[in-house]
Amino acid sequence: MKALPNDIVLRPRFQLELSQPKESALASFEKEKKESFLINRIDDHVFIKFQKKEVHFWSPQLHLEINEIDTENCKVYGLFGPNPTLWTFFMFLHFGVGTFFIIFGIWAYSSASLDKPYGLQLGAMVFMVVIWFVLYAFGRVGRRKGKPQMNQLFHFMREVLKLR
Repeated sequence: MKALPNDIVLRPRFQLELSQPKESALASFEKEKKESFLINRIDDHVFIKFQKKEVHFWSPQLHLEINEIDTENCKVYGLFGPNPTLWTFFMFLHFGVGTFFIIFGIWAYSSASLDKPYGLQLGAMVFMVVIWFVLYAFGRVGRRKGKPQMNQLFHFMREVLKLR
C-alpha cells in the first residue's frame, strides 16, 4: 500500500488490497461508531464525512468502494473529495467563466470583422483569464486547508480496517 503523498492532488485516489472478505471489511465500517465521523454505506460504497461541528468550508470526505477479488481477499478503492455541493459550485463557476470567455472572443472577432472597436471585449477576455487564476488559487488554498482532515480520514479508515 502506498501512503498519501505530501503533495495532495485535487482529488487524490488510492488502492489497497486486503486479506479479508469484502463483507467483513464493509461490516467493520457499519459497526464503527466514532463521534467525529459520519459513515454511510450504500451497497459496496462507504462514505466517510466529518460531523457538522467539525466541518469547515474546505472539509473533505472519503469515498471508498470495496470490491471482491476472491472469497478471502478484497480491494479498496479510495477517493478524497470536497463536499459535492462545493465541487459542483466550483465546476459551475469554471464553466461560466469559460462560457463568457468564448462569448467575448466571438464578440471581439465579430467587432474586428466589422471594423468596430473591440478593446472592451479583449479586456473582458483578459479579465476572465484573471478570474480563472483566482479560482485556481482558491482551489489551492482549499486543498491546503483540507489536508489535515484528509489525513484524519485516511488514518480513521486504516484504524477501522485494522491496517498498520
